[in-house]
Order: sequence, then C-alpha cells, then structure tokens
Amino acid sequence: MKKTRKDANEEIMVPEEINLELEKETVIMRKDNKELRKTADKEVKIKKEGNKIILFAANARRNEKRRLGTFAGHLKNMVEGLMNGFEYDLEICNVHFPMTVTFDKTKSEFIIKNLLGEKHPRIMGVRGPVEVEIKAPNIKVKSFDIEAAGQAASRLERLALIRYRDRNKFQDGIFITKKPGKSYL
Repeated sequence: MKKTRKDANEEIMVPEEINLELEKETVIMRKDNKELRKTADKEVKIKKEGNKIILFAANARRNEKRRLGTFAGHLKNMVEGLMNGFEYDLEICNVHFPMTVTFDKTKSEFIIKNLLGEKHPRIMGVRGPVEVEIKAPNIKVKSFDIEAAGQAASRLERLALIRYRDRNKFQDGIFITKKPGKSYL
C-alpha cells in the first residue's frame, strides 16, 4: 500500500503588542526597541493574516514536517521572549581556590580569575542582547532572545571547564542550575 503525502500547516497567534512583518521568507517581530528575525527554509511557506502567522508545506514528507515544526517552535520562542523574556541561572562552585567572576559591560565579556590557581584569566565575549547579573555564587543571564541567552550560559559553563583532572576531587566550575522550562536543583 502506497502512502499519500498530506499538506502540513500550523498557525501561530501573535499578541497585538508585537509588530509583525514579513519579508520573503523572513519573519520580523518588534516590541518597544527589541527586534527578532528568523528566516524559514525554502520548503516552508509563510503567510500573515492579521495577528496570525500561517506556516504551510504542500505534499510534506517527514523532513518538511520536521522543519515546519522546528520553525513554528522558533516563532513561539520569539513571541515568548518579546513578551516575557528568558532567564538562565548559573552557580559558581569553588572548592580549592576562590575564583572571581566578573562581567565587563563595555566590552561585553566574562572574566574568570584564579580558577584552580591559574595565573592568567579566562576571558569570553558575549554575542547578542544579553543582560548579566552576578551576585556570588549566583549568576543570572537574561535576554529576550533565547538563542543569545542560551549561548551565553553554555559558553560560560564551557569556559570554566576543568580538563585533565579528577572530577571527583576538582569540582570547581560554573554550572547551569536552571533554564527556561527545566530546573536541575
């Protein structure tokens, strides 16, 4: 028996406070002075009807359905971010040496000093519109863009990674304790 392909579509409601624009395959959402853009794959067709976005894929295979669902998820995250924002919580853990974590707002970079007694600081730049709040031992990374906030939090966790040591003894580092939708502690 031969399977027939079906059309796939999904509708996403956008609140009235968000200004919605469509440029070819790019969806642009603005609220106040915040702006987010996302470009769809060529298989996904986009239509705007009032405050509603309609995503459509004709004769969709499994791969096109996946892409349509992924793009719909990205658009929902954009709406959620512009309305409420996203927040990641990290925790500084130091057992051996007291490490210092700072965030330079002018250069937009994290600086970790004295991690395991290292003489040179570890430095990492942050991309995107991210706000950082450090109150030792807790760090909060906030943004209206979930990708920028998630990248900043995960890159900070990787920056404090300790290699070539026994992890049972050397438990120093910076670890994500809470992210949107999940809590680890």
